[in-house]
Amino acid sequence: MVSPLEPKKRRGAIAAFLLAADAWLDSSLYEIRFKAGEFWESATIFFRRFRVKGWRRGVIELLSEGFTMGAGGAVVMLALALPAFQETGGDWRAQDDFAVMFLDRYGNEIGQRGIIQRDSVPVDQMPDHVIKAVLATEDRRFFEHYGIDVLGLMRAMTENVRANSVVQGGSSITQQLAKNLFLTNERTLERKIKEAFLSLWLEANLSKKEILQLYLDRSYMGGGTFGIEAAADFYFGKSVKDLTLAEAAMLAGLFKAPTKYAPHINLPEARARANVVLSNLVDSGFMTEGQVLQARRHPADVVDRGDRKSPDYYLDWAFEEVKRLAMKSGQHSLVAHTTYDPNIQQAAEESLEFHLRQFGKDYHASQGAIVVIETNGAVRALVGGRDYGASQFNRATKALRQPGSSFKVYVYATAMEHGLTPDSIVSGAPVSWGNWHPGNYNGASAGSMTVTTALVKSINTVPVRLAKDKLGIKPIKEMAEAMGVESQLESHKTMVLGTSGMTVMDQATGYSVFAQDGMVGSRHGITQLVTHTGEVVYDFAKDASPPHRVLSEQAVKYMNSMLVQVPVIGTARRAALPGIVSGGKTGTSQSYRDAWYVGFTGNYTAAVWLGNDDYTPTRNMTGGSLPAMIWQRLMVYAHQNIDLKPIPGIDHPFVDAETSAKAKEAEKEAARDAADRTAPERPPVLSSRTTHVLRDMNMQFRSAPPLQPASEPETLSAL
Repeated sequence: MVSPLEPKKRRGAIAAFLLAADAWLDSSLYEIRFKAGEFWESATIFFRRFRVKGWRRGVIELLSEGFTMGAGGAVVMLALALPAFQETGGDWRAQDDFAVMFLDRYGNEIGQRGIIQRDSVPVDQMPDHVIKAVLATEDRRFFEHYGIDVLGLMRAMTENVRANSVVQGGSSITQQLAKNLFLTNERTLERKIKEAFLSLWLEANLSKKEILQLYLDRSYMGGGTFGIEAAADFYFGKSVKDLTLAEAAMLAGLFKAPTKYAPHINLPEARARANVVLSNLVDSGFMTEGQVLQARRHPADVVDRGDRKSPDYYLDWAFEEVKRLAMKSGQHSLVAHTTYDPNIQQAAEESLEFHLRQFGKDYHASQGAIVVIETNGAVRALVGGRDYGASQFNRATKALRQPGSSFKVYVYATAMEHGLTPDSIVSGAPVSWGNWHPGNYNGASAGSMTVTTALVKSINTVPVRLAKDKLGIKPIKEMAEAMGVESQLESHKTMVLGTSGMTVMDQATGYSVFAQDGMVGSRHGITQLVTHTGEVVYDFAKDASPPHRVLSEQAVKYMNSMLVQVPVIGTARRAALPGIVSGGKTGTSQSYRDAWYVGFTGNYTAAVWLGNDDYTPTRNMTGGSLPAMIWQRLMVYAHQNIDLKPIPGIDHPFVDAETSAKAKEAEKEAARDAADRTAPERPPVLSSRTTHVLRDMNMQFRSAPPLQPASEPETLSAL
C-alpha cells in the first residue's frame, strides 16, 4: 500500500530540481555575460594601442574603404570573367583534321579548308626577320606584357588622336589570338571584356612561344589562306623558312587587313604596306636602316594567281556541312562538290557593296549579309559581310538579328492552315495583350480590312490579334521551325512581330518553302563528297532525306497570292522586278537596328539583311529601302538568260503568254532530265533554248546523206 506522503515527496523533489536548474541557468548566463564583458574590455584595451589620430587615421580609413571596394570589385570581375571563361570549353587547341578541297557547281576549284592548308612550321625554324617583322608591326612589347599592353594602348591612342583617325591598333597579339580562337568581330562592349579576360587566361595557360605559334598558324592571311606557312606558299610559292626580308615584310603587313593588302589583288598597295613594316622594324630598333635598304629597293614579287577571289564565307559554312555529313564515314581527306555559283555570288557581293558605298553613310548602315537559294534547295551564294579579311564572323549563318515584320509570314502561314483566307476580314484596331500595347508603323490606326491588306501594308495589330485570339504562340513557333528556322525562338507574345533573333540563312530557308510549293528539307550546299581515289562518301541525290510538306497546297496558294502583291502595292515597291513576278516581305526591327527584305521568284529565294555589328540604330532605314534595292539589283542579274519558272499557286505567274509557254516547256525538259539523274549535279551552262537548237542541228546532220570523199590528186601540182 502506497503512503499518502509519497506523491508529495515526489512533487517536492521535482520542484527542488527545477529550482536548482533555474539557479544554475541564471548563474551561468550571468557568468557568460560577465566573462564576455571582461573579454570585450580586454579587447578594447588591446586595440586602443592601434588607434591612430590625425593624418594617420585618414590613411587607415582610405585603406579600409579600398579593401571594401576591392572585395566588391573582385565579385564584379568574377561575374564578368565567367562568360569569357565559358568560351574556353572543349578542345580549343586542336585544329580540324579534315582536309577538304571545294569545287563549284561547274567543277572548278574554289578553295580549301582544314589541314590541307599546310602544316605548321615551328617558330624556332622560322627566319629571325620573319618574327621581327610580325612583332614590330603587331606587338613590339609582346615578350614584356602579360596579355594586355597598356603602354602600347596608350601609344596607339596618342597616335590616333594626332592623326585624327585610326592609324594604330592597341590590341596585343594575345588579344588578337583570343578573338581569333574564341570570339567574333562584333564591336560590342561584351566582346571587348571577354577579349581582355581571355588574353589573361591565355597568358596564364600558354607560354609566349605557344601564343605566337598559334597566332601565326590561325590568322587569316587573304586569298583564302590561314596561317603564315599557307600564305608563303600561296603568294610566293615557297615555305616560310625561305622567305626574304622583303617577302616577310609583305606577309607581316597582311595581319592588319588581309583583303586590302593581299598582293595578288593589289600589289602596289601590298608593297606600300610592306614598306611601312620595314619602317616599323627600324623604329622598334629590331633592325637598322642599312639592313632594310635592300628590301626597300627590291620589293617582293608574288606568284601570278590572277584575280581569283576565294568565297570564304561560303567555304566556312560549307566546311561545317562537310564535317557534319562526313563525320561517320571515317574519311577526312575529301573533295566536295558544292552548289556554289560564282556568277550569282559575284552579283550578290557587288549589289551589297554598291549600295552600301552609295547610301550606307546616309542610312548609317555599315554591314550586310545575303543568302541565295535556288528553288531546288541549292544554296547558290552566301555573303557573310563586306570584308572577310576585316572580319571572319559570318553574319549570314551566325548573327542572330531581329527580323521585324518579315517574321509575319510565319504567323499568316499558320493562320492559313487554321482556316483563314486572303479575303477574310480582320480588325486592325489597337490591341492590348497584357501590358503590351503594340502599334502600327508611324502610329497609324486601321479599321477592318482583309488579311491581304494587312499583310501587304504590314499592319502590326492584325498578326498580334490573330496570335492572341485565334492561334496562340506555340503553333506559330512550331510553324516557323517546321519551315526551316533553326535559331532558338522565344515563346513570348512579342515574337509575332519579329523580336526573336534569326539568321539570314533561316529566313532564306523559310521563305523558300513558298517557292517550293510548301515543301521543306531540300536546302543543301554539298551535292557530293568523294575521296581523292574516287570513292563516293556522300551523294545528296541518294543519301539526303526526301523533302516533306509543311504547308498545304491551299495555304501556299493563299500565301503566294498575297506575297506577290507586296512588291507591287505594298512596302517593297523598290524590289519589283521588270517583267518578272516576285513575292516577298520587308522587315524592320525596333529602333531601326535591322532592315530586311526576303523575296522569291519561281527560280530563286534571296534574303538580304542590313545593319551594324555594334547594334547601333540605322538612320530610319526600313526593309523597303536599301535591302529591297539590293535584292532587286541582284535578282535582275540572276534571272538573265534563264528559263523562268512559275511561283506555285499564282493564277498568272508570268507577264506574257510567251514566257508562260517557255516555262511549261522548261518544266517538261526538267522532268525528263530528273527521270534519269544518277550522276553528280553538273548544271548546264547553256540555256534550254540553245540546247534544243543544238539538238535539232545534230539530228539534221545525222539524217543528211554522207558526203562522198573527193578523189585524191595525182600530183602536187593539182593542189
